[in-house]
Amino acid sequence: MSPGGALGTVSAENFGTGVTDYRNPRLAEALRVLGFVQHFGAGIPTAERELQRNGNPPPEFGVDGASMRVTVRVVS
Repeated sequence: MSPGGALGTVSAENFGTGVTDYRNPRLAEALRVLGFVQHFGAGIPTAERELQRNGNPPPEFGVDGASMRVTVRVVS
């Protein structure tokens, strides 16, 4: 769970569809230039793909005005 909720152009309706926005765009760009970020907007598709490859159900996301939540379930 992360406090803060959706921001800018990201909403509960379009979350996870590739729409991105940043609380601090300058910091985000600096992290990209320094090599700490490979590609903006790649995290959710990567997590979904790897969970599927591993035989797990897809992640479940909850987004509202106050927080964002992801649940990753394990198949035993």
